[in-house]
Amino acid sequence: MEVKNAVMPNETQLKEFNDQAEDQPIFMVNLLKFKQKAEYPDKRETNLTGEEAYAIYGQEVKEHLAKVGGKPIFGGNVERLMLGEVEDLWDKIAIAMYPSRKAMLEMIMDADYIKSAQHRVAGLEGQLNIETSVEDIYKNS
Repeated sequence: MEVKNAVMPNETQLKEFNDQAEDQPIFMVNLLKFKQKAEYPDKRETNLTGEEAYAIYGQEVKEHLAKVGGKPIFGGNVERLMLGEVEDLWDKIAIAMYPSRKAMLEMIMDADYIKSAQHRVAGLEGQLNIETSVEDIYKNS
C-alpha cells in the first residue's frame, strides 16, 4: 500500500466527492503531518512552526464548522503505530462532523474560511483526509 499525504484533493477526488448521491452526515478523519517551519502562500515572514500555524487554523475552523452545522469531534497527538507499517507517522489526528457533503463544500468555499485556510496550508506538509459515515460496526446481528 502506497501512502501519499496531500494538502488539497486531486481532481478525481473532488469530482467523486461532488458526485455522491446520498447526502448524509459525514465524519472526516484527518491524519496531519506538519512542516518544521510554517510557509504561507503569500510568502509572509513568520517564526511559527507548522504545528503553530495549523493551531491557528484549528481555532478558527471551529467557528466555520458551526456556521454550517458541523463540529469538531476529536483531536489528539499520534503517539506510535500499534499495528501495520508506514514510513513516517502523522503528527496529529482530528475528526470533524459535517451534516452533509453540501455543508462541507459550503464551508470550504466561504471567503472567511479561505482566509483561515491559509494557516492550514502554511502548516501542513500533508495529510490524509478520510471520509466516513456512521455505522455501528459493533452492533449485534
